[in-house]
Amino acid sequence: MPIPLPARSRREDTRLDKLVKTCELFDCRVSYLKPLFEKYQYPWEMLPHIRAYILSLLESGLEGFTLLKEGVLVGREVKIHESAVIQGPAIIGHGTEIRPSAYLRGAVITGESCVLGNSCEYKNCILLDGVQTPHYNYVGDSVLGNRAHMGAGTVCSNLKSDGRDVVIHAEHAIETGLRKLGGILADGADIGCGSVINPGTVVGKRTSVYPLTALRGVYPADCIVKATDRVVKREER
Repeated sequence: MPIPLPARSRREDTRLDKLVKTCELFDCRVSYLKPLFEKYQYPWEMLPHIRAYILSLLESGLEGFTLLKEGVLVGREVKIHESAVIQGPAIIGHGTEIRPSAYLRGAVITGESCVLGNSCEYKNCILLDGVQTPHYNYVGDSVLGNRAHMGAGTVCSNLKSDGRDVVIHAEHAIETGLRKLGGILADGADIGCGSVINPGTVVGKRTSVYPLTALRGVYPADCIVKATDRVVKREER
């Protein structure tokens, strides 16, 4: 069973675990994405450069990838349903499945064995290996780590209601300079069905979130988020 943190302030007691640097959130083993992940200290810094980075890969070519149409490279054993729409530039990793009515609006790049699900929409985002977004998800201006999972109906909200630049609320407020920024889900993050990932939310490695949660801020690694004000540490096994 999870061990509750002290009732005085469950969120404050895990503040030292609020890691937000790229190297702390992701273990990128995708050869064509490594240079991007190694270059930027924070993952949201990659977002303005995704389109140009994909265009550079399209120009140089990737071994084992095929040009599906202008601006779109696909790897081996990629499955694309006939009703899916893919706008370039985009790179789809080996073994990835794109299901019915998925809509890729451009500047999308994935690793291997991802699932881009039915009626889901993607734009300006990076998905590492094994990402699962199976049903009715929106992933915009976001970075999803290895084996990250978004339950049915979960969306990344990427624009604040006041239109101002997004701020990351970690140990200290970090100005991103970005008007649009969705979710940063670390390796193994698992978000329950019907949740809203508010702009600039960071979910740590292997952290799970209960369904119907409105996420905001930075959540530590290896936790269970039962509500925005109730975060418990996973029991060590």
